[in-house]
Amino acid sequence: MPITTADMMMSLDGYTAGLNQTRERPFGDGPVEELERWMFEGVADNRAEVDAVVGAQAYIMGRKMFSPERAPFDPDWIGWWGEEPPYRAPVFVLCSSEREPIELTGTTFHFVTGGIHEAHERATAAAGPDGRIDIAGGATTVNEYLRAGLIDELRVHVSPVILGSGTRLFEGMAPTLLEQVSGRTSPQATHITYRVRRS
Repeated sequence: MPITTADMMMSLDGYTAGLNQTRERPFGDGPVEELERWMFEGVADNRAEVDAVVGAQAYIMGRKMFSPERAPFDPDWIGWWGEEPPYRAPVFVLCSSEREPIELTGTTFHFVTGGIHEAHERATAAAGPDGRIDIAGGATTVNEYLRAGLIDELRVHVSPVILGSGTRLFEGMAPTLLEQVSGRTSPQATHITYRVRRS
């Protein structure tokens, strides 16, 4: 059975994106570019974490991680990353309308209308018994998988910025016990890995 992880970038006050997401502003309003600075401008300081994010054998993401528009999708839209997404593995996108898979450089996006469990079953088959599934976000999707008990390991990448509003990780979550596995600080972010404790 593959392990299921989740990687989330977030502000010091727990937000993973600002309000009013558009094509021009993928993370919404506010200084949200600070959330991803560690992945791009600080890549030399954060190489291990970047490699871990893109090192899974299958991915699951919510609709807004793929497109700012609600379904049905714009048929010409192929994701925020253009022709070369970073995943290099099958990606299962949760959505409410069907769409044929999109094959890009090293990545195929599959659109799943049957909910989080169907997406997880398909990702499990794609990852293989010794692989890893990563829940790539956004926060609402990670929260759903946490509530369903399907995440084994949670990795949060906390940037030194306060957004004040937006989409918050752990919003509406029931009490959940976590075990800290590791923590590391770079100039751009603090990376903390937790194992989700089963009751």
